[in-house]
Amino acid sequence: MDWMAVLSGFGVGAIVGMTGVGGGSLMTPLLMGVFKLHPAVAIGTDLWFAAVTKTGGAVAHHRHGHVDYRITGLLLAGSIPAALATIGLMHATGITKQWAGTLTFALGIALLLTAVTVAYRQAWLAIGLRLERWIPESRKPLLTLLCGLLLGVLVSLSSIGAGAIGATLILLLYPRLPAHRLVGTDIAHAVPLTLVAGIGHATLGNVDWSLLAALLVGSLPGIWLGARLTKSMPERLVRALLAAALVTAGLKVIH
Repeated sequence: MDWMAVLSGFGVGAIVGMTGVGGGSLMTPLLMGVFKLHPAVAIGTDLWFAAVTKTGGAVAHHRHGHVDYRITGLLLAGSIPAALATIGLMHATGITKQWAGTLTFALGIALLLTAVTVAYRQAWLAIGLRLERWIPESRKPLLTLLCGLLLGVLVSLSSIGAGAIGATLILLLYPRLPAHRLVGTDIAHAVPLTLVAGIGHATLGNVDWSLLAALLVGSLPGIWLGARLTKSMPERLVRALLAAALVTAGLKVIH
């Protein structure tokens, strides 16, 4: 067992437990920077990490009735075909140096977008309430599907987007959705999307299974501890530190 991987899983798990959405965005840059994985392998491994760690949360939210399955279904109607098409394109073209550059750039952009969504979480609610005047209910299903399509491509290329970015898009379209249903719906959408994209990357040989196992061993107690620490840590401080880390990681990956 690689103890560095176990400790890394514990650290990321603690961040996920403390922040809820967006903490897992640190896993891919960590796999690239610390474990020196090829961008495609780092992304594939992180997709499986996300799918496994978020499954428990999705089940819990389902049991408590916190999932809006209409919104989840519309998102999946866009994201799953988009993920399959993206993986199919990667199969057809092969993982070349050019693709590595594309994946790295997509990862950097996704990290920066996640940082913005995490840092200005309250502002998105106000924007969503203003957008209500301009977006009639009849158009929301199509816009939700298009958001899913965008997330499907982004998640397949970078492993990032199903958490913080997905929650922000839902908030912009459905600002009156209660916070617990927003989180539950976002996680319920993230699990099948990351699983489908993860399976796609696995067929390309882009998953380090032994490293994934070590990361998962460390993540479970990390998530538990992070959830406990949430009560004693100021939310603004945690989100500010996370946003700073995401910006740093994003700029470093792009550069």
